[in-house]
Amino acid sequence: MFFVQMSGFPGSGKSTLAREIAKRSGAVIIDHDIVKSALLYSMEEIQIDSRAAGRVSYEIEWALIDFHLSQGHAVILDSPCLYDEMVDKGTALAEKYHVKYKYVECCLDDLSKINARLKNRKQMISQIKDIKSEAAFEETMGNSKKPANHQCLVVDTGQPLESYIAEVMNYINE
Repeated sequence: MFFVQMSGFPGSGKSTLAREIAKRSGAVIIDHDIVKSALLYSMEEIQIDSRAAGRVSYEIEWALIDFHLSQGHAVILDSPCLYDEMVDKGTALAEKYHVKYKYVECCLDDLSKINARLKNRKQMISQIKDIKSEAAFEETMGNSKKPANHQCLVVDTGQPLESYIAEVMNYINE
């Protein structure tokens, strides 16, 4: 059993990779965009701030991850990993349930390709529509958090999924 924490800029291929890992392993996916979008839609009348919705969404997601791990399910968290507490909570839950902790970062260093992906996907209310500036992109990428005491896998998601999925599955299963 395992807990995979995904990381990467929006549009880098996290969801595509998470779905393929789940298909091959039977893992449960906890998708931050789905939870946050549902929260934003349900709170439209209140006009909840997007940052507050993000915080509440993460609390819901951690509760779901805890529950699924407690039930013996492998879990994938499909979310950018931009805060140290994300890594801390992820590694703590993996230790609590004695499961393998895996961290997979999706990297795509091509702004035009990311923008094309962002514009061509089915848009959820919580998702960005495009990258406004290269500086914002670089800042977000620079703020990505990685666990200090765990091996991480970085994949070039600019390549076809078939070219790196075997490496990802080997990493998860080791």
